[in-house]
Formats: sequence, C-alpha cells, structure tokens
Amino acid sequence: MRFMMMRKADAQTEQGVLPSQELMEAMANYNEQLVRAGVFVTGDGLRPSREGCRLDFHAATPSVIEGPFPATTELLAGYTVIDVDSLEQAIEWAKRWPREDSDGNATLELRRYATMEDFEPGSGLDKHLAQERMPKAVQVHLSFPGSCREAMAFYADVTGGHLEAMLSFGDTPAAGEVPSSCRDQIAHASLNIRGHRVMGADAWGDCYKAPQGAQVFLDYDDTEQASEAFARLADGGEVIMPFEPTFWAKGFGMLTDRFGVQWMLSCSSEECP
Repeated sequence: MRFMMMRKADAQTEQGVLPSQELMEAMANYNEQLVRAGVFVTGDGLRPSREGCRLDFHAATPSVIEGPFPATTELLAGYTVIDVDSLEQAIEWAKRWPREDSDGNATLELRRYATMEDFEPGSGLDKHLAQERMPKAVQVHLSFPGSCREAMAFYADVTGGHLEAMLSFGDTPAAGEVPSSCRDQIAHASLNIRGHRVMGADAWGDCYKAPQGAQVFLDYDDTEQASEAFARLADGGEVIMPFEPTFWAKGFGMLTDRFGVQWMLSCSSEECP
C-alpha cells in the first residue's frame, strides 16, 4: 500500500528559503535508503504558496485565489511517496526523516492512498479500472540481422536521441549459451527520444525477418529538420514517398532505410494536426 509522507510548511519554507547543501545531502541519503529497500515511489519539494493559487468552485464556477495563504502549518512544503506493507512500516520510515530538516523540528503527516478496492462496484469504478489497464508507455522494437549496433548508433545521430543502452549477448548472463560468432551482436539496445524509446536487437541466423506492415513515425515541428532527417535516413535505402507538402502536412515522406527499417516523417500543418 502507498503512503504519502507530507512535510508540512513552516515560516522558512513559506519564505522560499531553499534547503542547505547539508540538508540536500541528508535527503539524498534518506531517499537512497528508501530506493535500496524497494519502497521509494517519488518525492518532491514545493515552492512557497505565494507562487501558487487555489481554485474555489461555487455552483461549478471556479474562482482563482492567488497565494500566499494563511495557516502556514496546514500547507505543504514537500512530500515523499512510499510503497510499504502497513501503516506501521510507513511510520518506521517516517521516523527516520533527516534531523537536518528544520533542526529536527519538522512535521510530517502520513496518509494512505485510496485504491480501487476501497470503492463499491459500479460504472464509475469500471472507467477507472479501464484506465489502470493502460500500459505505462508504448515503445517500438526493431529486429536486425546483425546490424543493430550500427543502425542504432546511426538513428541516435539522426534524431539527436540518447542511446541509453547497447548490450551485447556476450555481456549477458546467458553468454555461455551463445555461439561465439554471435556474442558481439546486440541483445538489447534502447534509443531515448524525448522519453519515447526505439529499441532493437539482433536476431540470430534464420530467425530474422524483414519488418513488414509497420513504420517508425517521426513527428517534427520544423520542416527543414524533418527534410534533413529524411534525406539521411533515405541515404542508401529506398524512398517510398518523397518528403514534400501534402494536404495533411507541411511535409511528409516514407522510406525504407539501408537497414531494412521503414520510416514515416511528418511535419504537421495547423490546418490538419
């Protein structure tokens, strides 16, 4: 079960006094303990209430009230979310809160998250359950006939993305079971493009099949950037549809690159987003 440890505001936090380096280090150490114990979910500090606002609704009409707000001790300065088995465990972790915070005079409030099991069955609950079934993200995975390393490095250069993983079969625990000729091939590669991932791996021998019926879609705001990326991806490959204006986009094109991967590149128009 998840609990939120709410660090209550005080005069210092409401004045916007930032944590000292000593406190930041103590909080980092505390968070590291939570991470190593497998109970850390998230945590953040909050800016003073003068930089925020409240919305009061009367008859469904909102009124915006700008901060700062009175009753400082009822406000929040930050929070940490943990996932533990009981309130007792949450209390034990809360007791370890760094004493460097407010010279050991901070106030925490513990609250358990509501879960779907807390609610009676019904149509409203069904909608929430349907949302919970959604995966965290949708990614793309590509197969290569031994060219994954070269291809993913090339895609990183074209897109400006971060090549966050490039793991060979020889670097995995299954290295002893892999033919020596394949140990330098890639078991997992991951290219992070603005939080979206294009992943890839090499398929051994006859296991490789050229991709069909699917394309990697790149969406750009700048037509020149899209056109340049299209030209680089098309070099050594095959242009299926030249990159040019269409009725739905300022620029759109399709191609198969030299690694056998199909791409669509688009620069949306304001008329047809």
